Amino acid sequence: MRQGAIGIQDGPEYRVYRRRWFGLAQLALLNVIVSWDWLSFAAVSSTSATYFRVSETAINWLSIAFLFAFCVVSPIVLWTLNKGGPRPAIITAGSLVFVGNWIRYAGARAGGGNYGVVMFGQIIIGLAQPFVLTAPTRYSDLWFSAKGRISATAIASLANPFGGALGQLIGPFWATKASEVPNMVLYIAIIATVVSIPSFFIPAKPPSPPCPSAAEAKIRLRQTATSILTSVEFWLLFIPFSIYVGFFNAFSSLINQILEPYGFSETEAGICGALLIVVGLVAAAITSPILDRHQNKALLAIKTQVPLTALAFLGFIWAPQSRGVATPYLLASLLGASAFSLMPLALELLAEITHPISPDITSVLCWTGGSLLGGVFLLTMDALKDGPDAHPPFRMKRALVFEAVLALMVVPLPLCLGLFGRKVRKKRMEADNRLRNLGEVSGG
Repeated sequence: MRQGAIGIQDGPEYRVYRRRWFGLAQLALLNVIVSWDWLSFAAVSSTSATYFRVSETAINWLSIAFLFAFCVVSPIVLWTLNKGGPRPAIITAGSLVFVGNWIRYAGARAGGGNYGVVMFGQIIIGLAQPFVLTAPTRYSDLWFSAKGRISATAIASLANPFGGALGQLIGPFWATKASEVPNMVLYIAIIATVVSIPSFFIPAKPPSPPCPSAAEAKIRLRQTATSILTSVEFWLLFIPFSIYVGFFNAFSSLINQILEPYGFSETEAGICGALLIVVGLVAAAITSPILDRHQNKALLAIKTQVPLTALAFLGFIWAPQSRGVATPYLLASLLGASAFSLMPLALELLAEITHPISPDITSVLCWTGGSLLGGVFLLTMDALKDGPDAHPPFRMKRALVFEAVLALMVVPLPLCLGLFGRKVRKKRMEADNRLRNLGEVSGG
């Protein structure tokens, strides 16, 4: 049950195992369902508000609480991944997803809809998300060689927004009227149950490491703070990553409310949200294997995609005013293509430049920053929504301006990577080459 054995006589032998795909698939599926849970009510915000007899702002709080729950549990996630690896994190996530979904269903069904119980279930699922969303870089480092890490990280990480796309697209069909909201929650809970069960059967680690850097000792958790805080390259990537993920979270949660004032239906808004994600996934599926083979082009790709992402946010200021689906759909597709290709590249480059720090540490920090800012941006953009006297009423143009201005402001940061006499060192690849050469010498 192995493939791709690498090694020499009397020297270290490195292998990649077929069973790694089972764990990667389970990690991806959990990311799909946890994101679907996150956006399940946002995709039908007005219908959900009617059913639970609350305002759309209260429905937004289901997304906001989900994101803030991520931040609360992040220290525990960091400790779990650092000490136990991906397996206990995946088991924890599967258990929380199972419990949280059935609590949500109980709240949706009880007494014509109990918003408080649904919120409690939503928070439970929110606590599950960081255990699987931050795990891909640690999993790929543990199970994959350098030639497959970017693709593996992309598969597991981008499964998360794919779940959001399913929620955006399917939710409006499952809940066409308020009375159908409990059924929508039930269907999602059944899917979540099926997805959660295999979490208990994934292997903890491969029998032998896939490459030299995977076997190299990582810096201890307590010793990482100084290394990260003093790394200029870390901050040049961390800040735009957190801001762009934050805006993606806010934009995905509010897309229905962004488009509805201009006459778009929940179904049309859902298709727009789905295009944002599906086109992004297709773009990432194309670019990730290419950049796995040509990793010297990764920095150039990041410097190209960051401005494109910011320009897409800028263009969306005027997209709803077109009152036709073509412009929002086009800009959502552009935003998805640029942002989704960028995500695994940034995570893997951070793992490279901060090695031998364990990659789960930078991943947890980045995703926690994105979730924290996502909640803050959601609150801010909701507060910037115009009132009933605006034309059209309740439009979100000021919120879109805020989003675009901040997105443009951080563009120069990643463009500075490799400039001013600072070299972007890929320390993990250097370690692979160095340790492999040592093995060849000792084996020769």
